[in-house]
Amino acid sequence: MKYRIIFALTLASLSASAAATSLCQEKEQDIQREIGYAQKHNNQHRIDGLQKALSEVKAHCTDSKLRADHQEKIADQKDEVREREQDLKEAKQTGNAEKVAKREHKLKEAQQELNALESRAY
Repeated sequence: MKYRIIFALTLASLSASAAATSLCQEKEQDIQREIGYAQKHNNQHRIDGLQKALSEVKAHCTDSKLRADHQEKIADQKDEVREREQDLKEAKQTGNAEKVAKREHKLKEAQQELNALESRAY
């Protein structure tokens, strides 16, 4: 009985480690999935672009580079949010309700994009 439990636990841990993939492998899988969608819809232009992207990922991708790029995107988006906040502040000073509403909408979009970037597991 003990051997069965040990065997089951060993088998479970091996399958879990096999399922764990690197960030680059995940990116390759995402691109391959997109290629499948493009093939399903006969979009040759998209297929060509995705195949080029896939070859670039296979040739140059590293997990550390993906993480660094992701952190850079987050920093850029934080700058965007700060700009939108400043635009909103200036719009409020003018008193133009239409301009304020427009700036509030743009700020909300920028904040949502930042939240989406921060929620990704890179």
